[in-house]
Amino acid sequence: MIKQLTELKAFQKGKIVEIKGGTGLVRRLEAMGLRPGMIISKISAQLLRGPVTISNGGRELALGHGIAQRIMVETED
Repeated sequence: MIKQLTELKAFQKGKIVEIKGGTGLVRRLEAMGLRPGMIISKISAQLLRGPVTISNGGRELALGHGIAQRIMVETED
């Protein structure tokens, strides 16, 4: 099932399948180490459009809610 990163539950894992954005956003996320094919885990999120914290490869990153909505993730459930 493909969802937005913001729709994942805490500690749920998924594989990035698409980044819906312009080349600037895609390059920015790639510079952070996020690209299609990577397995990530959502650690936490704040209520009411706050930042989303994820883990990938032993690193933790905080992304704004708007950016997290543009990251499409495939989950197993």
